[in-house]
Amino acid sequence: MQVGLFYDYRLNLDKYPAFQQYFRDHEPPTLIVWGQNDEIFGPDGARAYLGDLPDAELHLLDTGHFALEEELAFIAERIRDFLGCHTS
Repeated sequence: MQVGLFYDYRLNLDKYPAFQQYFRDHEPPTLIVWGQNDEIFGPDGARAYLGDLPDAELHLLDTGHFALEEELAFIAERIRDFLGCHTS
């Protein structure tokens, strides 16, 4: 299953313009929590979202690709705070 997901990821690139347009048109509340030392998806990937979602909440953590494994409590707190501000 994981191999299939990796293989299918290449098809996402063609969809990026539609995703980006959706973000610009609808500006959904967005929380971005990212490992600044991620060697697979570097921090510029996180910052790129701010071009379409300037009000997004961005946290670059001193972690690698597995940020949840390294900073679970911190990330869980950010999610709770974010949902507390953006849900009714």
